Amino acid sequence: MFQINQSNVHLLLPGKISWLVEYLNSDYGFSLKESLDHIYHSTLYKRLATADTLYWQLSPVDLYEELKTEISA
Repeated sequence: MFQINQSNVHLLLPGKISWLVEYLNSDYGFSLKESLDHIYHSTLYKRLATADTLYWQLSPVDLYEELKTEISA
């Protein structure tokens, strides 16, 4: 069985990040660069990139809801 750990969690990130970029563009009108800046500098990304947090299991919609909360704060 394939197990997600810190050495391979990065393989799951591009798909999740691409959804977040699309959502940010649609809701906030952010450009690709602005979207990526928001994502990569967020607490959410730190959690998503850490296998032990299990954030990689969350759906893009759930991740986006958390990211929106961060942006609004």
